[in-house]
Amino acid sequence: MLKPSQVHHSHCQTACKEYVPDTFTLLSWNIYKQNRSQERFASFVENCCTQSPDFLMLQEAQFHPGKECILDTYAYEAAANIEVDKGYYGVLTASKSTAVEAKAFLSEEKELLIATHKSLLLSKYRFKDGRELLLVNVHAINFRENRAYEREKKRLEAFLSSYPGAVILSGDFNTWSSTRQKILQKSISKLNLTQVPFSDNDQVKSFMGNHLDMVFYRGLTLLDHTVLDDEGISDHRPLFIRFSLQEDISS
Repeated sequence: MLKPSQVHHSHCQTACKEYVPDTFTLLSWNIYKQNRSQERFASFVENCCTQSPDFLMLQEAQFHPGKECILDTYAYEAAANIEVDKGYYGVLTASKSTAVEAKAFLSEEKELLIATHKSLLLSKYRFKDGRELLLVNVHAINFRENRAYEREKKRLEAFLSSYPGAVILSGDFNTWSSTRQKILQKSISKLNLTQVPFSDNDQVKSFMGNHLDMVFYRGLTLLDHTVLDDEGISDHRPLFIRFSLQEDISS
């Protein structure tokens, strides 16, 4: 079976925290379905930059309903786009804090040839002062014409345009052409998001000089960002970012 019988999946461990720390770390990574079959994955995450990240935003993750997906210190929300032999694949956001709300979506457009949808996940978390953080995990449509890509980006704009709080939009955007880059950047500008400035020398997964993996944010302060050596686990390199919550000037 390719189209999933269940799109939204959720699993929470009792060890999860109630709130996101005011300074937190995030790892965004197209793991290429290696999080369960690759034994090195768990140890890589646990020792990432001397400490395991507060959030993992994964694309092409493999998971099973009701089972731990990464480590027992993480909860996860996931949006499946493929189901094979009772296993699911899609985007997955793992966290050390419990999500207060999550919604999973499939793209309206389908990939050519295999006719599968792509998945999108919105998950919301809370800081101790009551403010919220919205994480948007994307694996964008790939083998379709630019008009289909643009329609999906307009749909993304509709999801986020009315949300006023802190946002992180991250994933594999399949921006392998200058036209796709322009379509995405137009949406980013409308949403008033800032791009984490990885350079051409950072070894971000790219095609013809165009980055595929990107992170955008709003309502947060960027403290640090780096591209990690994935030790051959995936064909994409993990993006590691550290943020802090901006001071609340309304109080």
